[in-house]
Amino acid sequence: MVNGTLHYYYDPLCGWCYGAAPLIAAAANVAGLAIALHAGAMMSGPNRHPVSAQLRQYVMTHDQRIRQLTGQPFGDSYFNGLLLDSGAVFDSTPPTLAILAAQALGVDGLTMLHRLQQAHYVDGQRIADLPVLQQLAIELGLDGAAFAAEYQRQQGEFAAHVGRSQRDMATHGLRGFPSLLLELNGQLQRLELSPYLGKPDAFAGYLQGLLAGAANLGAAEAPFCTPDGCQ
Repeated sequence: MVNGTLHYYYDPLCGWCYGAAPLIAAAANVAGLAIALHAGAMMSGPNRHPVSAQLRQYVMTHDQRIRQLTGQPFGDSYFNGLLLDSGAVFDSTPPTLAILAAQALGVDGLTMLHRLQQAHYVDGQRIADLPVLQQLAIELGLDGAAFAAEYQRQQGEFAAHVGRSQRDMATHGLRGFPSLLLELNGQLQRLELSPYLGKPDAFAGYLQGLLAGAANLGAAEAPFCTPDGCQ
């Protein structure tokens, strides 16, 4: 079995990333495979959005399709709570900082990402608010004060982290979230997620096959796929 790294390009507020969460969780349990998280700041800075009727209509259209294709749960507190909360803001920066802070303090970043996704899509919590993030960190076993301090420190690392993610995506032709690159023996290849949505066991088996040398697609040969199909 070859050891490899699955590079995961994501955003905490990306609905399709939430839809793919069971696949990434299954990948994390594949022997010999490490997961590296690369945040892309999809809704940061000028792209952050206050909750509005227009935003609600836009995201609900996608969310309903995600639920249909993946079986991922969306809570009433999200659909009829958060998406009606005109005081809430969709901002990728705070939850990304929370993930970076958790990693720096020894908590698996993927664990924090999945907890944030549940808080957002199921519990309808404002994951752009530091008190909410701090409480989630405490639930995962972190000291609240230490988390808050590391969160503040990570603000100085955020731009560099996102810059690396965006450069990698441009270099390898990754045009959206979620995107994956599999690194095996120093070589990178793009992987498809869309055929496996709702099928985490099949995705884990696919990765096991790649690690075992059963398949070896080159990065340039791998098609670009979204939930709408492949090109």
